[in-house]
Amino acid sequence: MLLFVGLGNPGREHAKQRHNIGFMAVDRIAEDHGFSPWREKFQGLVSEGRLGSEKVLLLKPQTYMNLSGQSVGAALRFHKIEIAEVTVFHDELDLAPGKLRVKHGGGHAGHNGLRSIHQHCGEAYARVRMGIGHPGRKELVSGYVLHDFSKYDAQWLDDMLRGCSDGAEKLAAGDDAGFMNAVALRMAPPKPKKPKPAPSPAAETPTQPSEEPPALSPLERLRNRFS
Repeated sequence: MLLFVGLGNPGREHAKQRHNIGFMAVDRIAEDHGFSPWREKFQGLVSEGRLGSEKVLLLKPQTYMNLSGQSVGAALRFHKIEIAEVTVFHDELDLAPGKLRVKHGGGHAGHNGLRSIHQHCGEAYARVRMGIGHPGRKELVSGYVLHDFSKYDAQWLDDMLRGCSDGAEKLAAGDDAGFMNAVALRMAPPKPKKPKPAPSPAAETPTQPSEEPPALSPLERLRNRFS
């Protein structure tokens, strides 16, 4: 079994905030791929289903972001899931809005949800880093991530979430490139090719009919015969 974790904060007041993009991603996957209804377990909400040949547990910790690792750790222990089989969807300040990257292992870069998972479970898990941009100054970060997405963000956000759902089977199969390609196709679909103009018919030079010599009179034919 694989564990896909979406990070965010519980409650309606946080539902549309930038910090909750991880919740949004696993919600879209659950809806599009026919997962079970969400139910309370492991200090979070869980939903089960299949992505391709893989059985997947989706988890939305309800502990608030700073304690996400408690919920993730409980799910790992109960299902005996290895940390390497965990993928975490989270907001990423260091990527521009609409950019997405997959990363395996490494530091938490100050993200409190990742920091908590590091503390409770280790760092050898995959992350889907979902870019939300940076407000520009460190002191503005808290207010920025806890603010709702703007109307400007709506289009790219929906495309990114749809792309995560489109590529979820690839992600579960370990095909990171295929997953990111599915997201890219949603974010920037290829433009339809313009039909090639039909070749203009070659200018045809009209064939001039050959002119036949005028018919000779009987007298002219007789003269020509003896001349």
